Amino acid sequence: QVQCEESGGGLVQPGGSLRLSCVVSGTIFGNYAMGWYRQAPGEQRELVARTTNGGSTNYADSVKGRFTISRDNTKFAVYLQMNSLNPEDTAVYYCSLEDARSIYWGQGTQVTVSS
Repeated sequence: QVQCEESGGGLVQPGGSLRLSCVVSGTIFGNYAMGWYRQAPGEQRELVARTTNGGSTNYADSVKGRFTISRDNTKFAVYLQMNSLNPEDTAVYYCSLEDARSIYWGQGTQVTVSS
């Protein structure tokens, strides 16, 4: 069973920065992608950023130029550096791992952008 554990959420003022971290444990099958999704109250979960084993990345249009996803394959970890945060970024952020069998989710970490 694969487990994803996030950390790094919190309260930040508009224009501020946060860095989310996620460490994965368990047995992973084959190539895998890691990513970050978010869900705001009353909204559907949406992709924020995703990176594959081959190093390709993709971002939601709303975060391009502000957020950066990175990964450390030696630690089975993925990170999300979030800069220039605004209130619309407020959501629960979920780490994900997709391997040959399934997609796995973390428990989520709250990010609140407010003055």
